[in-house]
Amino acid sequence: MLDERTGRTKFRLRTVDPSPALAPFVHYHWIVSWDLAEPFTQQVIPHPNVHVVFSAADALVHGVPLGRFTRRLTDRGRVLGVRFHPGGFRPWLGGRVADLTDRTVPVADWLGVADTEKPIARAPDDDAMVAAAEALLLPRLPAEDPVVAQVRDLVGLILDDLTLTRVDLLASASGLSVRALQRLFNEYVGVGPKWVIRRHRMHEAAARADAGGPVDWAALAAELGYSDQAHFTREFTATIGTSPARYRLRT
Repeated sequence: MLDERTGRTKFRLRTVDPSPALAPFVHYHWIVSWDLAEPFTQQVIPHPNVHVVFSAADALVHGVPLGRFTRRLTDRGRVLGVRFHPGGFRPWLGGRVADLTDRTVPVADWLGVADTEKPIARAPDDDAMVAAAEALLLPRLPAEDPVVAQVRDLVGLILDDLTLTRVDLLASASGLSVRALQRLFNEYVGVGPKWVIRRHRMHEAAARADAGGPVDWAALAAELGYSDQAHFTREFTATIGTSPARYRLRT
């Protein structure tokens, strides 16, 4: 989430753990609610997760967006999302998650059930929304897939170790070939391992800026594995939408 401190003054975000049966696939449920006098636009730099999102207007499966995700909030509203683990949506989809990348698909097309958003959007509170979403998903629970846990661990390696700045380094750490990683990530995550590595570096850079205090951008660029600060600045600007220095001033 970009400029998170401002966003938190405009809406409320709550996360809820999934039930044990869903936990192998689902990271958490999230609920965003707002009551605004004026419209507000929030931008998010997505992680490599599929989300199933229910609002009063629709219910959509969101594949991994490749660019910034923008949502305009107006008046009053509430939205519930189910955030799947990286790789966790593959058993539900029954096909390559890369086929969903940068796309949205109606939940009705995915599940073959119409008007799925209505009981969730009409629920009286957050917990009732989560219960309604789980009531929709639990009867359709797929068999556990051991590859999901493997993919989660691979993505976890990237998130836990900033020195894994290239796919060949991830290959060495995991014992898999570069080609095997690429096939596995496209099948289960929806994006390649290089994309996940680059995106994590951008999340880390934005988090450093959001934390407050001075940032040594040249040192951070080197820490994140960039050949020079200019390369880092170009990628940050392309991903975040503004230069590192300007983003730091804005936050």
